[in-house]
Amino acid sequence: MDCRPDCGACCTAPSISTPIPGMPEGKPANTPCVQLDERLRCKLFGSPLRPKVCGGLQPEREMCGTSRHQAMAYLIHLEAATAP
Repeated sequence: MDCRPDCGACCTAPSISTPIPGMPEGKPANTPCVQLDERLRCKLFGSPLRPKVCGGLQPEREMCGTSRHQAMAYLIHLEAATAP
């Protein structure tokens, strides 16, 4: 499955505990990554600077649903279910 244009849910909903360029402490949940562009695409996609956790999160129908809203709901629920 390819990423949906203008979504960015996977770069907004989950927390990221590793450094990201521009976010040295990582990113809290439900916060857009500073590396999202105006079309909600990752500016680090394909770059060695992109955190491994980001590259490991691949789009799947269950996670992405049919809209950004569904993807955000799924990922926020997953974040809450896996929080320490």
